[in-house]
Amino acid sequence: MKNYLKSHNNKMSVQSNLNNIASQIPKHVTLVAVSKTKPISDIMEAYNAGHRVFGENKVQEMAEKHEQMPKDIEWHMIGHLQRNKVKYMASFVNLIHGVDSFKLLKEINKQATKHDRIINCLLQIKIAEEDSKFGMKAEDTSNILSSKEFSELKNINITGVMGMATFTDDTNQIKKEFSFLKHTFDTLKPLKSFNFKPEVISMGMSGDFKLAIDCGSTMVRVGSSIFGSRNYSN
Repeated sequence: MKNYLKSHNNKMSVQSNLNNIASQIPKHVTLVAVSKTKPISDIMEAYNAGHRVFGENKVQEMAEKHEQMPKDIEWHMIGHLQRNKVKYMASFVNLIHGVDSFKLLKEINKQATKHDRIINCLLQIKIAEEDSKFGMKAEDTSNILSSKEFSELKNINITGVMGMATFTDDTNQIKKEFSFLKHTFDTLKPLKSFNFKPEVISMGMSGDFKLAIDCGSTMVRVGSSIFGSRNYSN
């Protein structure tokens, strides 16, 4: 069994960290507690404090945690997603943040159909200057949403957009990138359809979630400020 599934003595209080972050977030903004690499004992501390929305960036890790944890948890897949991994979470995933191609969208639709589900997704827009960040160009998203092929996907529901800002201390640059994502969301809204119901702008993490909310974010992904620094030694 992986290390992240083992219990350990937690020196800090996940609950107090969670309450502190939650107190800074308006009611209309969803807090995704990013629990990647963290043990079930930590996640259960957040769960017992009343939190239900958790984000993971590896499908296998999320599937193993889902198996062992309460079934009223909303699991969000927030990492880069390969098409061949979709099948392992299609039966339970609540929201997939990082949809960065039409091929991936088709695969999600295919796997959702097998489970007789409609899977909620966000289109990932590339807003950062870094090459390491994934995402589609804004114009590609409008082309997809307007296409006949997209209208044939009955088992997915695009609920909005997601973006990751450049890893930088330059607040002006981050603000510009967040504002661009909000502008893109507003531009796409008129394309609303039965499988595109735009409500969510997922942007902002531990270091910049307040700025993201100021720029229009409705969903923030916060990990280290709740669970402490990551352990990538597994």
